[in-house]
Amino acid sequence: MNFRRYCNGRPLFALLSVCVLGWPGLASALTLAEALRQAEHEAPSLAAQAAQVDAARSNAIPAGALPDPKLLLGVQNFPVGGDNRGKLNADFMTMQMVGVMQEVPNRDKRRARVEVAQAGVERASLEQRIERLKVRRETALAWISALAVEQKLGLFQTLYAENELLSKAVRARIAGGGGLASDSVGPKQEAALLAEQEDELLQSRTQQRAALRRWIGSRASEPLSGRLPNWPVDAQHYQRNLQHHPELAVFEPMTDEAQAEVRQAMAEKKSDWSWELAYQKRGAAFGDMMSVQFSFDLPLFPGSRQNPRIAAKQAQLSQLEAEREASEREHAQQLEDDLAEYRRLHRALERSRQTLVPLAEEKVKLSLAGYRAGANDLASVISARRELIEARLKQIDFEQQRALTSARLYFAYEGAGQ
Repeated sequence: MNFRRYCNGRPLFALLSVCVLGWPGLASALTLAEALRQAEHEAPSLAAQAAQVDAARSNAIPAGALPDPKLLLGVQNFPVGGDNRGKLNADFMTMQMVGVMQEVPNRDKRRARVEVAQAGVERASLEQRIERLKVRRETALAWISALAVEQKLGLFQTLYAENELLSKAVRARIAGGGGLASDSVGPKQEAALLAEQEDELLQSRTQQRAALRRWIGSRASEPLSGRLPNWPVDAQHYQRNLQHHPELAVFEPMTDEAQAEVRQAMAEKKSDWSWELAYQKRGAAFGDMMSVQFSFDLPLFPGSRQNPRIAAKQAQLSQLEAEREASEREHAQQLEDDLAEYRRLHRALERSRQTLVPLAEEKVKLSLAGYRAGANDLASVISARRELIEARLKQIDFEQQRALTSARLYFAYEGAGQ
């Protein structure tokens, strides 16, 4: 074996490439499942939602507790005139006081605060679930779009090879005296147009990889592995489970929270109270004292204080109920639109696979055979090939759009719990 030959030529590079790509761990390909797992570790929005859940749980711990007690320090009946002015222990009424005071909100108010906090925890948990769903869905959409671009770019190797065969056929016919010299330009023009389309796809590849990188970080640059997904679409199942859509389910804890806030506002009509216990020290000639005191709020003017706050909270609850209904109608419309779009794309893809692409291939073969036999001109061959190229690219578009639509449906109604 001539070792220098392998060192100086392309065979060594090819051999090393095969070894690197074939060695486990040295080359990796990013599947859709791996992209979804990576997104759940990379997405900062999920970390933010997790922190929000922790904050809501921490806020719920002291929700029903009493306020912190207050320390009371002071001097009572301090003389500022007469013979005993400025003296702490000369007058029998002067007392140095130390005590403690505890405020006690009414029971309904404390219970409502607990309910508000618990609803906040449930709301934060559902919002975390919705964000996870969004991250998974957007990652899947980005991966699908990136893979579709790669499939189109992979098709161009075949297109260039077919263009070279056409160029050879044209040169052969010209050499045999059966074609025009101007025919030699046709394959070159087609190759230039192919290169232009390829450049557009290379630009799209950069954009799609950037979109994927937003969700999974640096791994977006890895080669993609797998096929465009097509999750099963069950229209009746989705329609029955419309109410369980995560973006609609979040209204339940939001409604609970709003109702608890209404009850909390209504509890303002009931008196809060507090108690005080104080020890009062007097001069040595006089005895010390102890005092106990209770105080109560008097909500005497509800028309200008408590009632407006109750009305405001009830209006917010009505607003939330109306928003829920509007959101439900919006999702129902979106579901019908997505189902109709999926059915259309499924039929279009089957038509492309079974009819349009095979007919376009047959047309190219017949046109090329006619050109070689002198029965038609090169323009008909170029036109037929252009139709075939567009049909092949459009088939990938149909498959991509169907995958995107099924992904939106899947992650809205099936994939949220995974």
